Amino acid sequence: RPSIAVLAFQNMSGDPEQEYFADGMVEDIIAGLSRIKWLFVIARNSSFVYKGKAVDVRQVGRELGVRYVLEGSVRKAGERVRITAQLLEAETGAHLWADRYEGKLEDVFDLQDQITEKVVGVVEPSVRQSEIERSRRKRPENLDAYDLYLRALPHMASLMPADARIAAGFLKDALKLDPNYATAHAFIAWCHEICFMRGGFDEADKIAGLRHAHTAIASGTDDATTLAVAALMIAILSKDYKVALSAIERALSLNPSSATALYWGGLIHATSGNSAAATAYANRALRLSPFDPVAFAGHGALGHVAFQEARYNEAASCYAKAIQANPRFNLYYFLQAAALALAGRAEEARPIVGQLLEINPGVRVSEVSKYALLHQALTDKLMEGARLLGLPE
Repeated sequence: RPSIAVLAFQNMSGDPEQEYFADGMVEDIIAGLSRIKWLFVIARNSSFVYKGKAVDVRQVGRELGVRYVLEGSVRKAGERVRITAQLLEAETGAHLWADRYEGKLEDVFDLQDQITEKVVGVVEPSVRQSEIERSRRKRPENLDAYDLYLRALPHMASLMPADARIAAGFLKDALKLDPNYATAHAFIAWCHEICFMRGGFDEADKIAGLRHAHTAIASGTDDATTLAVAALMIAILSKDYKVALSAIERALSLNPSSATALYWGGLIHATSGNSAAATAYANRALRLSPFDPVAFAGHGALGHVAFQEARYNEAASCYAKAIQANPRFNLYYFLQAAALALAGRAEEARPIVGQLLEINPGVRVSEVSKYALLHQALTDKLMEGARLLGLPE
């Protein structure tokens, strides 16, 4: 497993009170990162031995045996406090991510919680991306099940069948090495869902996707991302929202800062008609990890809520952001065009329809609406907008 050490944040203000604040925040960050079950987090007692010392992260990496180091500083300025944090690759000292946070000292505990949540939410995708790059550098004969899973991930980003089949090949090899690897089961379910939804609605893909998704959930895994992906597949392929949302709740109980669980949970809530939960989940996910590979789901969930409530201009704007985040996902082209048509902006919708037909020639609204993660009210609005545009049903 990849490993990380969180060093004591440096107190730059000379105020002893800030020392307690900084140490408490680091303890919370360590606890938050410990919920990411695929990431090994060094205990506070080990990482704090470097407190007050000028050390090179490469030295920390060697001595603690970690691949990543998170460090930061706290500076007081009047009644405000500024916190910086940066994630480094221990072997090279390369910066993977850095950010700065500010707030009022009177809200010190709220500020501490906000920063902890933000840091934990951003570190997960940053480390995963770095792990993907590390796996690419390994020789094929040295790959284990985890490396094969990492190699599959970039091929899933497009959500298109050809890439999903490549990803499925890596994941099948991972399951040969470890048949009980819950994460591989969840992601191979996703591959089957992509092939089903965008590759001809072959029932065999649907059956295989559900089998792998249920296997992942039944495994007893404590990995939030695995549970969230499996939940989404069950929601899409069987519309069993009760089982899907139960898995999302379990994921968030394990890691409340899991952006993936919040993104997919928001989408499932939007689909099952719970607008308040969908909005809360999507907004929190977009705050935590705005550049996440699945950020399109957050914009999509907000679009669904606005569309359902006949706020068509707002819905079109949300779907435009979803398309920008993932230009290969055809459903949002349909929905944006339909929302614009219902808002009386049909002429603006026509170029979007053209883009859609370039991506998926011959695609029909009825096919997409039948299987897409949409409840009946959304499907009806989609069909109404499609008719205004003369889209093929």
